[in-house]
Amino acid sequence: MVLQIKNVDLTYQTDKQVVTALKNINLQIKEGSFVCVLGPSGCGKTTLLRILAGYHQATSGEVLLDNKPISPKPDRHRGVVFQQQMLYPWLNIEDNVGFGLKMRKVPAKEKREIVDHYLEMVGLSQFKKAKSYELSGGMKQRASIARVLANDPRIVLMDEPFGALDAMTKEQMQDNIRKIWKETHKTIFFITHDVEEALLLGTHIIVLSARPGRILREMYSDFPYRIEEGKSRMYRTEPDFVKRREEIISLISL
Repeated sequence: MVLQIKNVDLTYQTDKQVVTALKNINLQIKEGSFVCVLGPSGCGKTTLLRILAGYHQATSGEVLLDNKPISPKPDRHRGVVFQQQMLYPWLNIEDNVGFGLKMRKVPAKEKREIVDHYLEMVGLSQFKKAKSYELSGGMKQRASIARVLANDPRIVLMDEPFGALDAMTKEQMQDNIRKIWKETHKTIFFITHDVEEALLLGTHIIVLSARPGRILREMYSDFPYRIEEGKSRMYRTEPDFVKRREEIISLISL
């Protein structure tokens, strides 16, 4: 197990009341899994991701990465991709992707090889000298993914990374991230509000309840292993896909 979440609760104080965001979260995540987390708005999906990233600390319980407690601060072993691309506009794409390597003082030749490898993986080799404002939304997100992967994290945390993209670009990005996951064997923890997206990407799907967020259901799927690049649409009408989609929607609607 690369990640273990044990009896995690999170509460916080507002001006008027104490709010319980998460309650009794227990998860075991195998290395190489593509974990998708779903639930109604405000159920604590992003809060859970932020605990894993080290941005928030659980009120109680523990989170272990490789059997060691997660430190209450970000580090390269937990790479985060947000919905809004966090690229530095004054740097070109090559330097954005290599920024973490530069901060770690990776030798120049090794840094260049790593950056070129991941730019090629996300299909941006020919745009490495471009600035972020010269790229489309989908291309910026691919650059953000390459920057995270270049740091070789143990787990990649993604917070609705395709939520702001148009439908066609979103489908292309789903194909891209599934292909990258298969090539790198990285463990991915992916927040989404899109049930079909979760089924197209997730080998381990977690459905949270309305606040306080509790785990209502865990299910496992082989769809991501079976889907061929560019052919995800044909799986949406499979009886098992439709059945699982309706089951998840019913749970979220409770």
